[in-house]
Amino acid sequence: MTTAAWHSQMFPPEGASAAEGIRNQLGRPELDLLTILVRESAQNSWDARTGQTAVDYHLDLRVVSPAHAPAWRELLVRNVPAHEHLPLRQSISSPVIRVLTVSDRGTTGLGGPTRADNAVVENHDFVSFIRNIGEPRDTELGGGTYGFGKGIFYLLSRPGTVLVHTRCQVDDGFETRLMGCALWKSYAEGEGLTGRRYTGRHWWGTHSSDGVVEPLTGDEAEAAAERLGLRGFGPNETGTTVVVIDPDLGEREIENAGTYLAETIAWNLWPKMLAAPADGTPPMRFSVQCDGITVPIPDPRETTPLDMFVTAYETMRSKSGNELWYNGHPRTKLGMLGLEKRFLPPFTETPAAETAGIGGTVHHVCLMRTAELVVTYHAGPKPAAEYVSYAGVFRADVELDSTFASSEPPTHDAWNWQSLEGHDKRLVRMAFTRIKDSIEGLIEIDGRVRTSSSEISLGAASRSFSDLVAGAWGIGGASDYRRAFKPVKPTPAVGTVQLSGDLYDAGGSDTGSPSEGEPGRPGGRQPRVEYLDAPYYEVRAGQILLVQAFRVSALGVHRCSADLGVALAGTSSRETDPPRGADGPRFFGWEGPDGALHTDPTQTLEGGEEVWRVLVSPAPDTTTEIAVHAQREEALR
Repeated sequence: MTTAAWHSQMFPPEGASAAEGIRNQLGRPELDLLTILVRESAQNSWDARTGQTAVDYHLDLRVVSPAHAPAWRELLVRNVPAHEHLPLRQSISSPVIRVLTVSDRGTTGLGGPTRADNAVVENHDFVSFIRNIGEPRDTELGGGTYGFGKGIFYLLSRPGTVLVHTRCQVDDGFETRLMGCALWKSYAEGEGLTGRRYTGRHWWGTHSSDGVVEPLTGDEAEAAAERLGLRGFGPNETGTTVVVIDPDLGEREIENAGTYLAETIAWNLWPKMLAAPADGTPPMRFSVQCDGITVPIPDPRETTPLDMFVTAYETMRSKSGNELWYNGHPRTKLGMLGLEKRFLPPFTETPAAETAGIGGTVHHVCLMRTAELVVTYHAGPKPAAEYVSYAGVFRADVELDSTFASSEPPTHDAWNWQSLEGHDKRLVRMAFTRIKDSIEGLIEIDGRVRTSSSEISLGAASRSFSDLVAGAWGIGGASDYRRAFKPVKPTPAVGTVQLSGDLYDAGGSDTGSPSEGEPGRPGGRQPRVEYLDAPYYEVRAGQILLVQAFRVSALGVHRCSADLGVALAGTSSRETDPPRGADGPRFFGWEGPDGALHTDPTQTLEGGEEVWRVLVSPAPDTTTEIAVHAQREEALR
């Protein structure tokens, strides 16, 4: 039977770190605790991979079963400190003991010596995780840098207590280890020279002859873990399970917390979910359970807008990736960038996406180092066009991995070039400059569009006309019209700003001058197509469509057709056929006054005051032009 019990660390005469200082080393992170837990623990798992198989990373949020709860209360209550020094007794004495376990397999486990005074340097994972604080990373090109990531386990636990269950390889085979760790507040017992001060750090394990607390090992560790209901290990399996006792979920209900964890994995670890080109398997496998129910993790390839970042990532890794350089002395490669731009309908915002900084629009570049773990989603300039989004992925060059790592805060969620000095500062700052330049080239943020009388900045047009959509895709403007007060032959306009009432179409005659007669009467002027307001984008049937409202003011029955043109952004020429390699706009349908959709290319309608709409699927990277032509039915006979 195990003799494990709690032991509290006293301050040695030489001094030591107090628990408060260790708990504060993460500072005041902007990210919530669950997000930090996912990021930091998965990063630790990735750095500890064996390389022989994919890393299995599993989160399990659950209530300890009635069969195992008595063992928790029996084993973990032995010599537990008073409540004011460690509030663990309250958590494990509760009728419901809730835990969050973070486990990995396909990793090395926490091996090496169990004592911090041993000089072994090849493998000291156990000491680094359990004993020491603030050690630098020992994994080349790993995700971690400070060794503070373990602090999140204690911060997330209401009593600041975790259990660590690990299996590692030793000289004569494998060894299982089990130890409890707590981090709360420093305190004193007694007064003056006869009193004793305690650091606020506590360990659950066996007490060795020289007073050092050691983990349970071998059969004793496996027996205790089984009594506690912890996940076991296969015969040749290594890895680690960290049990957060009584996790603080904030205001989230249990089910919502499980969903949030699954979505947080997708947003922060999606590069590890993608199949490797070599063997078609992902480098990490993820799973989440909540009270015994599996919570599905979103597939980044099938989830909007994560799929945009996946495409940008694949571009970054391909021959189409853009190399970013620092052109000073010496000329230095900063990294690779991939960008993806597309029409993006409104998508359902999730709490995890919001935490990642992604709202209703996507105009972000995912930053990552060589380990390809998400650092942050860097917000770039917003496109002037509604429904136009872009996503990017920038991976720092392997030669600069340590430079970018040194710019990260303890939570690894930003690159702060301001914290660096000298050449390193210039390199990281230039990376942001090069990313910004590439984005502006993509969305043509300073591009211009030509109207019939002047040029208007895309940004200015967007501000002046809230329903005018502009950008690298351009906008659809009704063309083949002219000013009513200046009846000259019209010139097709690119991205035209339309104002209701002062434009009219030459109609089917295209003669350049109106016929004699009274407006609105059969036999008068040619049918007038009046464009109402500016064209605008709407989402119909899951597609982004360009919509132009119009009416035929002349009375009588008319047959209408839509003439669609296309031009590359920034040009004034009009093409009915798209440029080489570009898609052309596609006719989608006519929407009548009653809202009914008609899909025939030509539409018969009554002239007058009724408003119709023509719907067009625009073409990316071009300017879409729409001209509606109307002819009287009697003229067609």
